[in-house]
Amino acid sequence: MSNSFYWDLNDGTRAWSKRFEAKMGRKPSMNQAGVYSAVRHYLEAVKAAGTDDADKVAAKMRATPVNDMMMKDATIGVNGRVFGDMYLFEVKKPDQSKAPWDYLTLLQTVPGAQAYIPVKDSGCPLVK
Repeated sequence: MSNSFYWDLNDGTRAWSKRFEAKMGRKPSMNQAGVYSAVRHYLEAVKAAGTDDADKVAAKMRATPVNDMMMKDATIGVNGRVFGDMYLFEVKKPDQSKAPWDYLTLLQTVPGAQAYIPVKDSGCPLVK
């Protein structure tokens, strides 16, 4: 299966997921981690831009790589697409699982620049 986040991917995902689990009683999903990452990046851009003006904040978000527990050096295209790494996982057999939530084995990392169609081919009207 492919995914952009797994709680047990690295030290950063494990540390963030431990804090999430303490509050929510479960490990985070890709969607939960993604929302956290997006909101955090947005709020950092608002602070850095010194305004909440949409155009200025969006420009700051695109100019600033996303670096957090979910992504490292991910970029945002003019079409709004986040180019973060994607991961190919294999689901573990029950006897391979060592603890609760231990479901996946990483097989391959696909760099963000290769995981998505190029911005110029996206068909987005924002791309000029």
